[in-house]
Amino acid sequence: MEETLTIGSDEIALGETKRLDLPVSSLYTGTTVAVPVYVKRGKKPGPTIFVSAAIHGDELNGIEIVSRVINSKSLKSMSGTLIAVPMVNVYGVLHQTRYLPDRRDLNRSFPGSPSGSIAARLAHVFLHQIVEKCDFGIDLHTGAIHRSNLPQIRADLKDPETLALAKAFGAPVLLQADLRDGSLRQNAAEHGVKTLLYEAGEALRFEEVSIRIGVRGVIRVMRYLGMLKEPKRSVPKKVPVPFIAQQSGWVRASASGFVNHKRHLGHFVRRDEVLAVVSDPYGVVVAEIRSVVDGIIIGKQNIPLVQEGEAMYHIAYLGNYSSDDDNVEVQHIKLQADDWPDDWVED
Repeated sequence: MEETLTIGSDEIALGETKRLDLPVSSLYTGTTVAVPVYVKRGKKPGPTIFVSAAIHGDELNGIEIVSRVINSKSLKSMSGTLIAVPMVNVYGVLHQTRYLPDRRDLNRSFPGSPSGSIAARLAHVFLHQIVEKCDFGIDLHTGAIHRSNLPQIRADLKDPETLALAKAFGAPVLLQADLRDGSLRQNAAEHGVKTLLYEAGEALRFEEVSIRIGVRGVIRVMRYLGMLKEPKRSVPKKVPVPFIAQQSGWVRASASGFVNHKRHLGHFVRRDEVLAVVSDPYGVVVAEIRSVVDGIIIGKQNIPLVQEGEAMYHIAYLGNYSSDDDNVEVQHIKLQADDWPDDWVED
């Protein structure tokens, strides 16, 4: 671990905590747009980890997760370095939109360029000033507008070290996710930075359960990496055992109309089970939406209107898992938000 960490024009020494602004460009008005960055360095050596939120500007849960993490008492005695970025896509947050002013998706714009579009410039700055300086990363996301995601980790689970980090996080579901061209995870991997992507909740909303699981997950990963001490307990808590899925897919609407959902986030569903019914304006059922696999619902459309062919349910496939198995993890996943057990959500 270097004695001095340099980010932009700022230098942060061992044992120092600093809030800084990382300039990207300017608005039409001449106002400088800068990415806010929080850096906390322990006096003792250890890994460097980044925690980033709002790469998509309408995904707000991560902003609150970062806020709670950096104000957590758990960070009082820390080894290594934490680089926390509460909002990467400042433009998107300002306008409550997923994209940048050039209508590009920042998470498809890496590695970027210092002389390219706004998306390319922001990607270049974030990659070279933050990501490249780290050993590990956690990127925080939500579902899109009118779509909610069950708290889940998406990562390259084929890599043993990444799988261990994902298990340490303690989300209910772990999903194998191959690297996509232009994504933050892909470019982080090219620089040897093991990265988890946390998905939970819905765009433009704070969801308390998703936030609390995210905060706990970041702290757990830092403990796993030896950056934070384990809390003193007479009986140590066990990290909940997650479902691990190698594949997932969307169930689409077979007709247009008004939706009455029968199954919701976290529900285990059987092949051919009715997930929703679609009716016309007179209340006549025009279609039943059925599951094509055994699995867990990890994503769901919320708006009760649907067009034929529209994606409605995201299901993580569970292979040969039997719905008749008396398995405690299934009960955890089935619980609704107000009833989630302490092991998932307590800080």
